Amino acid sequence: MGFGSHVLLFWLFQFVLLSSMLLKEAEAEQHLYNVTSLRGRKQVSGCNLFQGRWVIDPSYPLYDSSSCPFIDDEFDCLKYGRPDKQYLKYSWQPASCAVPRFDGGDFLRRYRGKRIMFVGDSLSLNMWESLSCMIHASVPNAKTSFVRKETLSSVSFEEYGVTLLLYRTPYVVDIVKQNVGRVLTLNSIEAGKFWKDMDVLIFNSWHWWTHTGKSQPWDYIQDGQTLLKDMDRLEAFYKGMSTWARWVDLNVDPSKTKVFFQGISPTHYKGKEWNSQKKNCLGELEPLSGSTYPGGAPPAASVVNKVLSSITKPVYLLDITTLSQLRKDAHPSTYSGEHSGTDCSHWCLPGLPDTWNQLLYAALTM
Repeated sequence: MGFGSHVLLFWLFQFVLLSSMLLKEAEAEQHLYNVTSLRGRKQVSGCNLFQGRWVIDPSYPLYDSSSCPFIDDEFDCLKYGRPDKQYLKYSWQPASCAVPRFDGGDFLRRYRGKRIMFVGDSLSLNMWESLSCMIHASVPNAKTSFVRKETLSSVSFEEYGVTLLLYRTPYVVDIVKQNVGRVLTLNSIEAGKFWKDMDVLIFNSWHWWTHTGKSQPWDYIQDGQTLLKDMDRLEAFYKGMSTWARWVDLNVDPSKTKVFFQGISPTHYKGKEWNSQKKNCLGELEPLSGSTYPGGAPPAASVVNKVLSSITKPVYLLDITTLSQLRKDAHPSTYSGEHSGTDCSHWCLPGLPDTWNQLLYAALTM
């Protein structure tokens, strides 16, 4: 082989190497574009839906709780005597664009014959009931069927063939009964067979990972082959959500199913987080002004971002954490049905979860 052939082969090798590097870089950028989700995707078009402030809007709320048949008592703050009404009158205003007003009729037409499933804990319940009420308010005379069960519940708008489902699984990964007791199994998602072939999936998990004592529904954690009495909860959350990430990559067909992760919903049990002398959310009557939360982001939010960055399939983050942190006024507190104590974890309906669903609607339509 002559000198010229060697030179040609050298430059051909360089070309192939450079092409490979550029391809990997493009794939990484596309992956980042997918998983930074709506935040990244909307910034491309000049709109970050999740950065903004709360403004008074006289047209709110979007529905009347007394006319919605899907609200649990624990979220029905007006029914259980909340005296102030101002918390109902705030809408979310992104800094660089407008959120499209929710149109339940349009939603039903777009998703005719489709199934939309919320998967997670009671914050998923909160969001599922909110969306059901928002759609119902748009078509109050539409025929519906409503099924409530411990694990799988549904609301169907029968004329449109649209079904909103809720699958209750606080950890997303499984709790398995074994000889030693109840085992939180970080690498197992047997329930995933019920989530397949949905048209939209909205996942959520975190609040139960912090539970201890009598409110903890497991006795041991299984991490691979290791059985533990306990472990760092953020580390456990990361490992459990990494199992969920692998499930998404193995089981979701992006041409059929859109996948969302409902960002970390904050609690308001420490007044010092928002520079208040109050112990918790009780008696809070208005949102924080501005667009930042003095207490900063909860550690679980960075875990979610880390997990999402590992997923190959498109998963869109509804980045509701900061906008929800500003709403210290929007919890049921002591107006939560027959529940004892002060609830600064869940949210009144109508209320904040309606905004989460408006942002979901924007994500699906913009």
